[in-house]
Amino acid sequence: MIVWINGASGAGKTTTARELIELIPNSTLFDPEDIGAAVVQLLPPKRLAEVGDLQDLPIWRRLVIDTAAAMLAELGGTLVVPMTLLRQEYRDEIFGGLAARRIGVRHLLLAPAETILRARTAEREAPPDPPDGEIRQGQWAYDHTEPYRAALASWLTADAHLIDNSALTPYETAARIAQALGAGTVSVCDIVQTPEPTAETVAAGVLLFDEHDRVLLVDPTYKAGWEFPGGVVESGEAPARAGVREVAEETGIQLEDLPRLLVVDWEPPAPPGYGGLRLLFDGGRLESTEAGRVLLPGPELRGWCFATEEEAAELLPPVRYERLRWALRARERGAALYLEAGIPIG
Repeated sequence: MIVWINGASGAGKTTTARELIELIPNSTLFDPEDIGAAVVQLLPPKRLAEVGDLQDLPIWRRLVIDTAAAMLAELGGTLVVPMTLLRQEYRDEIFGGLAARRIGVRHLLLAPAETILRARTAEREAPPDPPDGEIRQGQWAYDHTEPYRAALASWLTADAHLIDNSALTPYETAARIAQALGAGTVSVCDIVQTPEPTAETVAAGVLLFDEHDRVLLVDPTYKAGWEFPGGVVESGEAPARAGVREVAEETGIQLEDLPRLLVVDWEPPAPPGYGGLRLLFDGGRLESTEAGRVLLPGPELRGWCFATEEEAAELLPPVRYERLRWALRARERGAALYLEAGIPIG
């Protein structure tokens, strides 16, 4: 089990975590800040300069998942993780990666009053000649004030168990967390468990269109970037029927006919992924009443939208956008295309 302690800079996450491991038997502290320090040593300065926050680096998020899983495999028990997560897609990626390893995460949010947060940030900058690291830390806190407010106003309070520790010491905060965990009032974060593939896979996606020929995209909770309705083809399952099944499971839309093939794209392996064949089918145009009844059952998908090709370019990762672009050309021409890594062949 993982106990993830979230909160703004200055909320008391790390000091509370240190107290908490004394209250939970067989528990260990894992601070992802250590991963950040390693990433700074591993990556060249040019790459580090391309991002404003280490969390924006996929390698940081991946290493947090892998390290947490490895520590639990080595030590067992409970891992206590104090780390700010303000972007929902990063929370989805990290918690989803842990869920894929059958590791449940209990998500807690320390939320002292903003006046207290600001006072603690100011205290860090109080010395007349603070070390460079303290300057960066204080600036990071100020830079993340608005993202913290935005997260509070949208997904964060609904996702995490909130504790107002404005008037609590770190020990008292840890004791309250331990009590909530023991009472079962902090449930495992509701996120889909999608096991990572161990070999190449075949996946089938279905393009559905509204009356304006905009394509339906969905926002999965278990990986970064928007996607088409669809998923991995199960053993012994026909790809087109897998697409129909996935559409029904993800959106509640029941397709009466099997969709027409638009593209077959061979996705090369990119460690840690294995790649495989990616098929896109034409599910046709939805009636306006049907398009308005899209459902998102379960925790697998966070949202959906109809997007133009230009809008899709902003939402989809590049490899998926190339797949969509050529699928739309195949739909216009009435002939399927074969792609390799998003490039037409033959």
